[in-house]
Amino acid sequence: MGLIEDWQLPPELRPRQRGVQVDLESVYRSVVQLHTEASEDGYTASILGTERLGSGVMIRSAERKLVLTIGYLITEAESIWLTDCDGNVVEAYPLAIDQVSGLGLVQPLGPLDVPALERGSASSLTIGDRVLVIGHGGARHSLEGHLIARREFAGYWEYLLDEALFTAPPHPQWGGTALVAVDGLLLGIGSLFVQESLAQESFDANMFVPIDLLEPVLADMIELGHPRRTPRPWLGIYTAEQADHVVVAGLTRDGPAHRAGLKLGDVIVEVAGQPVHSLPQFLRGIWSTGAAGADVPLTLTRGRESLYLLVHSASRDDFLKKPMQH
Repeated sequence: MGLIEDWQLPPELRPRQRGVQVDLESVYRSVVQLHTEASEDGYTASILGTERLGSGVMIRSAERKLVLTIGYLITEAESIWLTDCDGNVVEAYPLAIDQVSGLGLVQPLGPLDVPALERGSASSLTIGDRVLVIGHGGARHSLEGHLIARREFAGYWEYLLDEALFTAPPHPQWGGTALVAVDGLLLGIGSLFVQESLAQESFDANMFVPIDLLEPVLADMIELGHPRRTPRPWLGIYTAEQADHVVVAGLTRDGPAHRAGLKLGDVIVEVAGQPVHSLPQFLRGIWSTGAAGADVPLTLTRGRESLYLLVHSASRDDFLKKPMQH
């Protein structure tokens, strides 16, 4: 994997100071590079790789400075290194991941002269608003764009946001980038590269997790290492929408769905007796059965055969390697 410094955005895409109510150089300095090495025998190694590179933004909670990033960058991390804009490097610890929002918190283990970015609310954004997407490395790794959509987002890995933020043009190194308003407030964290369709036109965009999802769980993440909520039932299944059907596209090894006998290509017809026609329906159906450990009834078709399977769910966290304590 190449270093983030090996590329740069065209000058015409970079943020302009005009109309921005804070010093852009200060905003750039708030974003650090994360370099993660994850366990080779970890549950996510085959999907996310063992070496992960992205960005994170320094935030403040009370008197504590932490780096906020996207959780997949630090899942099952064995080591994390943070690099600031001056090239200073310190080791860090994966403090917490919120499986519901997908956000992650990192604790620097050494001094970094990095200013904290103040947090705002994504509710202040309207479609068409000018936004800044800030990656580690200053102006050459940052761009100016617009909010093009805010809508529900369902991920094939059992992930659902009631409302996600979508911006264009897309940042090519989106993971952990900071979505910043022209008043300098942090509004979201970069998660994905996606294709959006508007007015019968398809184009590339980034999906951001709204910063508002952090506020209700931040204190718990710092104190406990996770939000103080009951884990959702997890099946260890990857799904895809095809027409009005939800199809099994992958299974995690020895996960609940794999153990229950689901196979690639199975079409999920019902969850707990309720018809399923979309990925959000499927996920909400699973979660409606109770907490992690609940039995999830599935009706599916396999070729011309109709099957009923009972999947004994689990907590996703139970399948992930935990970081060593510092």
